[in-house]
Amino acid sequence: MNPQKILIIRLSSIGDIVLATPLIRVLRNKFTASQIDFIVKKEFSELLKFNPNLTNLIEFDSKNGFKELLKLKILILKERYDLIIDIHNNLRSLFLRTLSGAKVVKINKRIFKRFLLVKFKVNLYKNAIHTVEKYIEPVSKFSIKNDNQGLEVFVPEDTIDKMKKKINFSERDLYIAIAPSAKHETKRWLPERFAQLGDELVEKFNAKIILLGGKEDKARCEIVEHLMKNKPINLCGQTTLLESSAVLSLCKLLITNDSGLMHIGSAMKTKIVAIFGSTVKEFGFFPYGTQSIVVEKNIPCRPCSHIGREKCPKGHFKCMRDIEVEDVFNACVELMK
Repeated sequence: MNPQKILIIRLSSIGDIVLATPLIRVLRNKFTASQIDFIVKKEFSELLKFNPNLTNLIEFDSKNGFKELLKLKILILKERYDLIIDIHNNLRSLFLRTLSGAKVVKINKRIFKRFLLVKFKVNLYKNAIHTVEKYIEPVSKFSIKNDNQGLEVFVPEDTIDKMKKKINFSERDLYIAIAPSAKHETKRWLPERFAQLGDELVEKFNAKIILLGGKEDKARCEIVEHLMKNKPINLCGQTTLLESSAVLSLCKLLITNDSGLMHIGSAMKTKIVAIFGSTVKEFGFFPYGTQSIVVEKNIPCRPCSHIGREKCPKGHFKCMRDIEVEDVFNACVELMK
């Protein structure tokens, strides 16, 4: 098959979009002259805005609901795609791809294995298959393989220059980013421990600590900032996704929960210490293509969810509480060697 018009569907979220970039790249390398389009939610589109491997970036404004979906459906029918790659595989993407006339390939989410691991702690995963591999798997029938070149977020030089000015960047200084939040509470390490860790990194390495996160993470970042003896550069809620990417490109190390910023850090080839609580590597979301250490504790009730929960169902939150500052600090020291 030599498709002239290809559509990739992945509507959300931050991490998933970044993890799709190897798929985009290997498709472009295989089908050099083909039209390759990507449908994504408007709020995440800037992650792909400057990706040279895409022909068209199609934004989905979810605020307009079904009306917007219908508009996209009509667009897809008009475009007459030869191949649709659905790496979201939910009801919305099913609606978009149905009756398109295209050959459709889709991700295998391995839902049953995930269900057994979460509900009954039965682990049928022989090893942790990264989501990057799961995204490329549907096109392997076209003799396409992972090129192992890692993730990509293309950041304009003027954005990097802007963030250098914002943090008063100096080549002589060591910058370490901390992303203390995540979408769900059970994926968030304790803010007071992030603060203590930040202070220890300042004292040990004379590091400049930068706090990163979205507007919804501001309260948590402010707690960390307030608890730190050495004042960090708090950029939480002040940067776009591309600006956060630019900042991470300037940092030697990122300390993060299991979050979208972890994947952006991987794309910028920043060294990563990732702190895992209620989620596990078997789900396929862990740092990729960069030097990294995952800090986690083997608590019998892990994982309690594949995406995280708003509170610990057992009430003890041992998966995060048992991770001491020393555990994370030692991982940082190991990566800084």
